[in-house]
Amino acid sequence: MNTYSGYINKLIEELSALPGIGEKSAGRLAFHIINMPEAKVNRLADAMIQARSRVRYCKECFTLTDEEICPICANPKRDHRTIMVLENTRDLSAYEKTGKYDGVYHVLHGAISPMLGIGPNDIRLKELIERLKGDVEEVIIATNSSLEGETTAMYIGKLIKPTGIRVTRIASGVPVGGDLENIDEVTLLRALEGRTEL
Repeated sequence: MNTYSGYINKLIEELSALPGIGEKSAGRLAFHIINMPEAKVNRLADAMIQARSRVRYCKECFTLTDEEICPICANPKRDHRTIMVLENTRDLSAYEKTGKYDGVYHVLHGAISPMLGIGPNDIRLKELIERLKGDVEEVIIATNSSLEGETTAMYIGKLIKPTGIRVTRIASGVPVGGDLENIDEVTLLRALEGRTEL
């Protein structure tokens, strides 16, 4: 039996479909939105619509941006000879919060996982190899410490080593099975500083 009217139920249903939002949280959010001034609701809805329609991948690193080139890749003060390879944009954000990494990034948008049918051609590896034709001195592999992340790191290491470019892997300190986006800045910084040669 539905407790609320159709519009409220529909809003709760849509919100509970978001990752990490259960039915109770969706209900709280729905009632908060309903009680917000209409102008704020319109701004929220407009922000979602604009983000969905205008955000795309950076042509260099493949992070999400609303420009052709993201602010990090466009920044001449960043060290473009050092590329950190990450699984997703959330991981990039986690490293940026440390404020200690001054290189650039490459976002794979996934990891190799034979069990899920995700191979090297299903992530942004070709684009990474293309970037290495430029003036690159080091590739830091910062994939997650999961089976898929380790598989991806080993695969990338084997691809890059013959080029003579230095390949390093972030050090432990990042727990096995942990996602980078959920780890504090100090742990991420220790992992970056303690990276090892592959």
